[in-house]
Formats: sequence, C-alpha cells, structure tokens
Amino acid sequence: MRTSTSERVQRHRAALRASGLRPVQIWVPDTRRAGFAEECRRQSLSLKDDAHEREIDDWLEAAGDREGWQ
Repeated sequence: MRTSTSERVQRHRAALRASGLRPVQIWVPDTRRAGFAEECRRQSLSLKDDAHEREIDDWLEAAGDREGWQ
C-alpha cells in the first residue's frame, strides 16, 4: 500500500512535534528582487562614518573566531 506525499509529510511533522519541536516560519528579503543590491549598498554606505557602527565593528573583530577560515 502506497502512501501519499501529504500523508508522509503529516506523519513526519507529527513525529517532530512528538519530540518537542514546533514549526517556525521566517520571512527574509528576496535577494533576487530588482533593487535589492542597490538598497544594501545604500544602507551600508549610510553607516560609513557612524560611531556606533565603528564600535560594533571593533567588537566583532575582537570577538570573532576565524580560526580555520581562509
């Protein structure tokens, strides 16, 4: 007897819930959208001389573990 895809998915999700997990949906920007790269550049440039951004960059540089990365 073959089961439908939806039945298999339903069983899989039920097993995940039974193990204490729950689904979460996350919406992220569409990087393929026209103007996305330009908006990223605009926002990045707006922080160029921002003191808070410099402070965060310094902290990230000190806290970052890049061992093993090239």
